[in-house]
Amino acid sequence: MCQQLPTPVKRELGPGKSGSGLLNLPPTPMKESEIRPKELFDRYLKLSSQDALGFFQAEELQRTACPSCGQEGELQFTKLSFGYDRCSACLTLFANPRPTELALQRYYREAPSVQFWATDFYKQTADARREKLWKPKAEKLNEWIASLENAPAWVCDIGGGYGIFAEEFSKISGKPTLVIEPGPSLAAVCRQKGFTVIEKRLEDTLPADLPAGRGCFTSFELFEHVQNPRQFLKAVFDLLPSGGYFYFTTLSGVGLDILAMGEDSNAVFPPHHLNFFNPKSLAALLLDLGYVDVAISTPGKLDVDILKNNCAQLAPAWKHLVNYLSDAQQTQLQGFLAEQGLSSHMATLCQKP
Repeated sequence: MCQQLPTPVKRELGPGKSGSGLLNLPPTPMKESEIRPKELFDRYLKLSSQDALGFFQAEELQRTACPSCGQEGELQFTKLSFGYDRCSACLTLFANPRPTELALQRYYREAPSVQFWATDFYKQTADARREKLWKPKAEKLNEWIASLENAPAWVCDIGGGYGIFAEEFSKISGKPTLVIEPGPSLAAVCRQKGFTVIEKRLEDTLPADLPAGRGCFTSFELFEHVQNPRQFLKAVFDLLPSGGYFYFTTLSGVGLDILAMGEDSNAVFPPHHLNFFNPKSLAALLLDLGYVDVAISTPGKLDVDILKNNCAQLAPAWKHLVNYLSDAQQTQLQGFLAEQGLSSHMATLCQKP
């Protein structure tokens, strides 16, 4: 028997605080190939496969319960020796067992796929990502902050990478913009661009490292990588001053492309992507940790395009549906997924009271 999940109770956003504009990206068309060119992405996936199968020792893996609600999960599939469980209570999909925190830190320092992403892949796609991903996010965040009566005094991007989002946001906002980036080479790149860089893991960052006043943390496509999601969100909460905000994006495990493709989905790729929450399970965890004004959307644009690009891996029913739909119907379906919380790209805005 299927049981419908309850919708978590959340406080309504007050006047001038609505996150609806921030959580819905502008209607710019996008194709997967624009930000993930096939040949380059295939090379990255090959390196990631080799890493997943050979990098970790058995003692570097640990079992975990559901990272949202703490219930035990049920094995859904195994990919590249990593099992993925789905929680029967909240439907979160998660890697189990997963590398320990120390093993993951070593992985992100040494693994060939990580080095390839940070050099060849990211550099070759930087311009497209700037236009399609980072500029729209920066513009939306700036518009939303400008609409607030008590706006944050500073913005800090967690896992800032090459600092492209920070560049785009600081250009149009004029607000102090910081970066938390533990990788020495990427931290150096951000410093060269003139940003204040906290060269630490988020969990090691101290309030004294941050400017005074109300702030806003951002984090993009990082949450699915973290070893302990609850600890990560608690660290953000503890660092935020009262009234501060957290705006972040991640992957949803009930997004259409991930549900339809399962272990064949390129989004489900260990040991990079470990956590696949969904709007309901993520809201429940945030509320449990003390966040308020939790608003979550799924403004994704690529679910249907990803299915089209991977027809050979689809079950017959999905394959027939994708081939049957006209271009206009595919666009309409993508819009429906975004509106109904069923895209695999998830954006979240929440606040510390």
